[in-house]
Amino acid sequence: MKLASGLQYFNTTLALACSLIAISSLNYGFDNQGFSTTEAMDAFDRRFGQFDAATQSYALVPSWLSLFNSLNYIGFAFGVLIGSIISSRFGRRWCMFCMSGYALITATITVTSLNRDQILAARILNYVYVGMELAVVPTFQSEIVPAPVRGLVVGTYQFSIILGGLIVNSICKGTSGIQDDRAWRIPIGLYYIVPFIILCSIWFIPESPRWLLQRGRMDEAKRNIYRLREGCFNEEEIEAEFHELQAALEREADSGAWTDLVKGVDLKRTALVVMVNFFQQATGQAFASQYGAVYIKQLGTVNTFTMTVIIAVINLAAITVTLMWSDKVGRRPMLLASSAVMAIGLLIMGGLGTPTPLTIPMKRGIVAMYVVLAVGFSLGWGPQAYVVATELPALRLRDKTLQLGFTVNVVSNFVVNFTIPYLVDEEYADLESKVGFIFGSISVCAFVTTYLFVPECRGKTLEEIDVMFKSGVKLRKFGSTDASLLLAQPRVSKSLKTETGVLVENQRDLGV
Repeated sequence: MKLASGLQYFNTTLALACSLIAISSLNYGFDNQGFSTTEAMDAFDRRFGQFDAATQSYALVPSWLSLFNSLNYIGFAFGVLIGSIISSRFGRRWCMFCMSGYALITATITVTSLNRDQILAARILNYVYVGMELAVVPTFQSEIVPAPVRGLVVGTYQFSIILGGLIVNSICKGTSGIQDDRAWRIPIGLYYIVPFIILCSIWFIPESPRWLLQRGRMDEAKRNIYRLREGCFNEEEIEAEFHELQAALEREADSGAWTDLVKGVDLKRTALVVMVNFFQQATGQAFASQYGAVYIKQLGTVNTFTMTVIIAVINLAAITVTLMWSDKVGRRPMLLASSAVMAIGLLIMGGLGTPTPLTIPMKRGIVAMYVVLAVGFSLGWGPQAYVVATELPALRLRDKTLQLGFTVNVVSNFVVNFTIPYLVDEEYADLESKVGFIFGSISVCAFVTTYLFVPECRGKTLEEIDVMFKSGVKLRKFGSTDASLLLAQPRVSKSLKTETGVLVENQRDLGV
């Protein structure tokens, strides 16, 4: 009898592989929230800030804060490029091994930082590791799991980031009262733990069967797919999956050129991958994740470090629910709900920030909208953007499409993080929480675009998604189409293909 939880799809090998790959993402959360929260520490401000004679205290200069939270994405972009190359040429496991060894070096540079230039350089260099992680983790996850649990597993990338943030925020709350450099060095010291674990255990994870088949290593690919499926599927089902994958890759014998990304139906697929990566960052989640602690400290209504832990806990609970629902209700409903909740939270935040001066209840309302924003992001755009992005590329263009999409993700993240201090700070645009009007409007655009264009791929194998695009199935019909009808006849005549296309398109659209 099948379990509702989906655990019936995991044998010991697959469960261990998915767990270790997910653990590697904790370091992204450590860095992302570690620096965001330590920026609000008095000890961090004294070490890297500037003395303000008017307030008789140290504070981080807005222009430097902008660079500190944005230039790291230069390293991120470089990491995506390097990670994609290593992952494509040498395998997913080698990419994870290389990035983990590199992370131990950058962690040392970070922990020993003595001035603003060193810690700025350390963060840029550390984000090379984070970029490599983005290039390989969602791709690796999507290639080794069965289709019915792909949303759950790929979504753990964002879950691990949030869990890492919760861990580091909890430690920051405990060290925030220390008045020397140990306050921020202790949480940053966590950066050593995860890379060391991955270095010691990565070779226990089977290499992606899809990647091995693309390199002509058929025997090893077949052995690995058996390792990942035995005990959960019978031999006939494993053989069928292997031959389906083999047949799909044979149809895509040409590895494809960069120019193919903008030709024919592949242009549509490229545009969709770029779109979901853009909206994930352009909807303004960085205002909460990167600048939340600093801004909450400026509002002065609640304890900053207590609030960051509360937001992280709520965030983790929300994404847990999301992962449970992803493969049941689908990607589109989660993205639509996410866009709506984020738009509501951001627009209310903007409205609360319009009166002058702000009252205490208004300030508390703004902090509450941070929680709404975080929950909205975790409902969809946080985890589901990675799920959708890894489902849509053509098999032959998979690495190239994801490299482009994740690069757009990084560039969007850079622009948002670079501009927020200038938009918020009173020395510049002085919008403060009114930036919610900007990001809230973008969230509305994300809702409309998702409704019109994002296909529902819940429960479909990557090979089935590929053949639906090639057969001209309408995007709104993906969820209700039985792709096995198309996959079973890959070389039919044009008239028969048209007849089959009409048949599947006339099925009731239950999945959208």
